[in-house]
Amino acid sequence: MLYRITGQFKTNYRSDYALFPVRQDMFLLAVILFFAWVVFPLMASEFAFQTLLIPVLIYALAALGLNILTGYAGQLSLGTGAFMGVGAYACYKLVTIFPDLNLMLAIGFSGLFSAAIGLAFGLPSLRIKGFYLAIATLAAQFFLVWLFEKWSWLYNYNASGAIQVPTIDMFGITVSGPTASSMVQYYFVLFIVSVITILAINITRGRIGRMWKAVRDMDIAAELVGINLLRAKLIAFGVSSYIVGVSGALFVFLWRGAAEPNLFDIPLSFRILFIAIIGGLGSILGNFLGAILIIALPVILNIIPEAFGVEVDSSLLEHINIMIIGALIIAVLIIEPHGLARIWAVIREKLIIWPFPH
Repeated sequence: MLYRITGQFKTNYRSDYALFPVRQDMFLLAVILFFAWVVFPLMASEFAFQTLLIPVLIYALAALGLNILTGYAGQLSLGTGAFMGVGAYACYKLVTIFPDLNLMLAIGFSGLFSAAIGLAFGLPSLRIKGFYLAIATLAAQFFLVWLFEKWSWLYNYNASGAIQVPTIDMFGITVSGPTASSMVQYYFVLFIVSVITILAINITRGRIGRMWKAVRDMDIAAELVGINLLRAKLIAFGVSSYIVGVSGALFVFLWRGAAEPNLFDIPLSFRILFIAIIGGLGSILGNFLGAILIIALPVILNIIPEAFGVEVDSSLLEHINIMIIGALIIAVLIIEPHGLARIWAVIREKLIIWPFPH
């Protein structure tokens, strides 16, 4: 009876709309944060940091940005990868033009450039929606990737056309570059992801979040009750693009170490879209659950044959992994179209009323 709620009374509206209406949810989150901040860094190897912990956090943050736009505001987007590229290239230019700039500030400012581009491409959202808006953002995807490749100023006229992350120190500790410690990079990414997630939770639970949900559910009715559709949609594009831009800067500076324009091509956008859909649209928790499934599960599946001493050809193993992941995605969507977050919500509801299910 993990979810015994006897004696947990709500005597006012504030407690009824609390972030943790059930006390056990707060304890569960505390345990998760303890593992994330203390246990995992002490137990994880270099391989675990680079293939599991850091990429899961970065992809979850990118999916969070997309989820705000698609899951909360109901605006389709297929240009997430390109907006990540805007954040990455903006951060690269900031740290090369201003070498003494704090990396935390550079990443924060890089999100502003991505937000500005997102606002520009969000302007058509007042006239078009649904599939046509998705095509418009897809056009942004192709245009921005082409710009990353052709505008040599963005990569400082490097002959290879790639950006190389320089070694950057903060308070005497190397946080990016070839000599940076994976544990330091993990804590850096975890801190930024935690802060942005807290801000996103507050935004989506407040007035702006209710405005987005009204536009998502029925934009005509939302306009009739006084909601400015253009303002609501542009705010969604701006906030979403900012978060995605920050994730793009983390993607290159705290994980990959280098990037070419094709890194931000359409497959990256689809991967983030899959994470958001599998995790659950309109859910903060779903972004992390989806990232664990899409990013971490293939790594775990690669380890299983080695653990049993079975030698499998790497190309065959890659195809098997793709088939397993695809089958799991189809199974999850058939069982619960609202994603992993909804599956957890159903389990939680059953635990609350156990042993009297209905």
